[in-house]
Amino acid sequence: MTRGTQAGRQTTLREQVTVSGIGVHSGSPVTVTLHPAEANAGIVFWRSGSDGQKDREITANFRSVTATEFATVLGDANGPAVSTTEHVLAALCGLGIDNAVVEVDGPEVPIMDGSAAPFVDAIDRAGIALLSPPRRCIRVLKPVRINADGCCGELRPHARGLRVETEIEFDHPLIGRQSFAVDVEPQLFRRELARARTFGFMRDVAKLWSAGYALGASFENTVVVAENRILNTEGMRFSDEFVRHKAVDAIGDLALAGAPLIGAYRSLRGGHKLNHAVVTALMADESAWTYSEMEEPMRRTRGHADLAAGFAAPAYGPNIS
Repeated sequence: MTRGTQAGRQTTLREQVTVSGIGVHSGSPVTVTLHPAEANAGIVFWRSGSDGQKDREITANFRSVTATEFATVLGDANGPAVSTTEHVLAALCGLGIDNAVVEVDGPEVPIMDGSAAPFVDAIDRAGIALLSPPRRCIRVLKPVRINADGCCGELRPHARGLRVETEIEFDHPLIGRQSFAVDVEPQLFRRELARARTFGFMRDVAKLWSAGYALGASFENTVVVAENRILNTEGMRFSDEFVRHKAVDAIGDLALAGAPLIGAYRSLRGGHKLNHAVVTALMADESAWTYSEMEEPMRRTRGHADLAAGFAAPAYGPNIS
């Protein structure tokens, strides 16, 4: 399959591929292997057993979400199974992979460089294979909206494909208000979104560590924001990298609808919790969506972003994701 092609038929990987790194919260080494899967399997996480525990199979579905505080955590009746799933899910969704098994040998997907790019590279190495059955998508029929704690998320009908519009506000001179909008398409995802990294504030580090979070965070996998400067030697990959990463997180979380979404998602001051709440609200209202087959290639549409002047607004947590 040609790189960047979106087709009306389902897809999977041509072969398995492995990446290794550390967990951003646990700080422990972990390996992820992406496996091909048969048609209609969807995305499934396979948590390899350790310390005498049994292997666990978790469907990548909004019903499997057990926590959303600093990452999207999937689990089952036995409790959480795998954390920080959003970046690998975003890569699979952004490149149009319908069926795959994500095998993880630790409690969380490795953070890699803090972006979805290493997973995109892995998928490109594995290759994408077309399967015979048509793609079955979830088409949004009417708006579904969630307002909570000063945040707002909405899914509404859209002509074709997935559109993501994110806006953030932080009371910080290096961030302020930023917005980004994009029609998600493989080549654009690679170019405009995949490399955007997670970020966190230096002022929150001690509090996070004491709570058992961000033990693996470093300058190699997180954009670290001090009071008046970025501490990473590399600097910023995009002038609006913060909001682009929020778009990546949203794409990964929206993938948990269980099938590709045909709709537009708008998020204001959002995060994993809001993304999950909107998907859950959509699927709970059977009049708001329907299954349909994607018979034609998705059109390519240029994305855009605009950086607004900063203004005072609440800071919504450390944003480690």
